Amino acid sequence: MTGSDTAASRCLSRSLLVSGLGCVRGGRVLLRDLGLELAAGQLLMLRGHNGAGKSSLLRCLAGLLPWRAGSLQWCGGTLTPRDAAYQRQLAYMGHQAGMSDALTGLENLRFSLDLLAVPWDDVPVQAALQALSLTEAAARPFGRLSQGQRRRLGLARVLLCERPLWLLDEPDNCLDAQGEQYLGEALEQHLAAGGMAVVASHRNLVLPTSRVSVLDLSQAMAGAAKNEQVAVC
Repeated sequence: MTGSDTAASRCLSRSLLVSGLGCVRGGRVLLRDLGLELAAGQLLMLRGHNGAGKSSLLRCLAGLLPWRAGSLQWCGGTLTPRDAAYQRQLAYMGHQAGMSDALTGLENLRFSLDLLAVPWDDVPVQAALQALSLTEAAARPFGRLSQGQRRRLGLARVLLCERPLWLLDEPDNCLDAQGEQYLGEALEQHLAAGGMAVVASHRNLVLPTSRVSVLDLSQAMAGAAKNEQVAVC
């Protein structure tokens, strides 16, 4: 383990600081001069119309989109989004499941956790599947699951990897009332344990308001277009 790995993994007071973030794709400016700050136990809710940049921001934070400008600090240390020390701290859930239709839900979970170097433990796996009403569905091929079941399986992957920073793109999409309730409870427990989350959602998730701040990217990018610095604390 390198020195930067040690610092990231042993950070007791977690914090995420992004400043001056700019992202361009296909000649189109997706994000411009954007800043945000997040501490342990806090959640940043992303709002904005379709195309405002919510998914792009999450993909930038996950290291899936290149940055044109800006810097990222994790626990006070400057890292690149693709730095292994930072990647080991985050769990990303995008629009696409990123799972094989031919494999069962359980096989997909095992493969995903193997990639993340998370040891397989039947007890928490079964507990998560039961809580998400996936015990029987997880034994079926992923391609035969409903959209709601696929979404819940993706949420199970996030829970089981035990990463402090969650980056969730519309995690409540296709969830029923029970699934939404469990998502809210999972987020609340994650924050209470010192975790952090950045979540894009069109719905109003039931969460402790003292832990939640909101970034409206529609307004943020309009302000950036006037060369205004946008910061969220």
